[in-house]
This record gives sequence, C-alpha cells and structure tokens, in this order.
Amino acid sequence: MLNVLSYQIADSIDIKSFKAVFPEQVYHSDADELFYQTAPEAFVYIFKYGVVCFLNYKDAGIGDFLRTIAPYCKNPFEQKLSEEFEVETFAAENQFGYNKIAITGGDAETLRLIMLNVSQSVALDYYSEQTNRLLEETNYHTQNLEKKGKLALSGTNLKKYIGKTLNLKNRISENLYIFDSPPETWEDENLNLIDLGLKKTFDLKERFRDIREGLEIIRENLELFKDLLQYRNSTFLEWIIIILVALEVLNLLIDKLLK
Repeated sequence: MLNVLSYQIADSIDIKSFKAVFPEQVYHSDADELFYQTAPEAFVYIFKYGVVCFLNYKDAGIGDFLRTIAPYCKNPFEQKLSEEFEVETFAAENQFGYNKIAITGGDAETLRLIMLNVSQSVALDYYSEQTNRLLEETNYHTQNLEKKGKLALSGTNLKKYIGKTLNLKNRISENLYIFDSPPETWEDENLNLIDLGLKKTFDLKERFRDIREGLEIIRENLELFKDLLQYRNSTFLEWIIIILVALEVLNLLIDKLLK
C-alpha cells in the first residue's frame, strides 16, 4: 500500500527557479508543474499554485523537502492544508474507495495522475476556505445593511474588499487548467477511467462549481455596495454644494444689511 500526502503550502511556487537548483532528474515538467521520481517507488509533484504532493515518503523526507522548497514559495502558510490518500497497486481490478484507490498497474504515469487529483482536491479546499471567508464578510455587511439601513464600509475599505475578491477570482482563473483532465488521459482508456473515477471520488466538479457560485454571489453584492457608496458620496457632495450656496446667499444678505 502506497501513501499519498498533498500539502497546500503557499499561494504559489516559483517552478522555474526551483527546477534550476533541484538536483533530482525530473520525470515530467512544464511551466506549471514538476514531477520527480526520487526513488524506485517514491515521487514528489510540485504545482505552481502552491501545492506539493508526496507518494511513499517518510515524515522526515517530507519535512526536508518542504524546507528545501520554502525559499521558492510566495506567501507561505503557517498552517498547511493537507489531504491523504492510499494507493493499492497491481490489484485484480480498478476500485475506488472513500480514501483509497486500487489500480491494476503501478506505472509512474498512473501514479502521477492519482497525485494530480489529490493535489487538485487540496487546492479546492484552499479556494473554498478563502471563498467562505469572503462570503462571511459579505453576509456581515448585508446583515448590517438590513438592520441599520446603511453600509458600514468606507470607500478605502470597500476598495480593499473588492481587491481581495478580484485577487482570489484571478488566482482561480489562472489555475482553471488544474481541473481539466491531462492530455495523457485522452489517449489511454485506462487512465481516462481512473481520472473520471477520481474526479467523482473527490467531487472536484461540484466543489469547483460551489466556489464559482460563491464568488458570483460576492460579485453581485460588491456591485450593490459600490452603487450605495457612489450614492452616499454623491449625496454628500450635494449637501456640500447646498451649504456653500447657502453661505454665499447669507454673505450677500449680510452685505446688504450692513450697507
């Protein structure tokens, strides 16, 4: 039985720089990911969206590797999100369980596909957590609007809030490819069946849809908040103009009375 452990350790990882200094022979690489076979049955998979996945690694080896890659991480996390999965190789048939899979083979390409799906799952956990935080903040402001009839957000804070939302949406959009099936599955029926089974096991499509729907709710609320803030600012400017006009009229009256 092989053990897969995937960690979301940062917002992103500098794949290109790490590849240039890491001495192991790379098994697969592109601009977004690196896959190394570091021993006969030990693999490590690195993704630019901040995830590192290990197969058949001991705790000490995982710790050493995470320390090695730390300088190449952007916004590293103090508390890492993780997901664990078990792989039984050379089984009689492919079978999918709650937290394990049995496969008829044990080649590197099949193991890479399994590690990819586990990594996608932990990445979705991270994006879901970030989306829920924004939803909680949105709900706080909408409830405040319902109770007090006004928006308790200054222009600067609203801009920061919009910025957080846009940054999250952009990160998800940049990494949309991670939820697609890799090209290898298009040409290999067995790999395709394993990929489809894993996506169903981890509910990847449903979880991704929930994140997108959550972000859409946040976007609609931001539009409302922006309109309310613009109305508040325009009303404030109107009152300033009214006061200035009133002062000018008052000055004219005082001048006439004094004359």
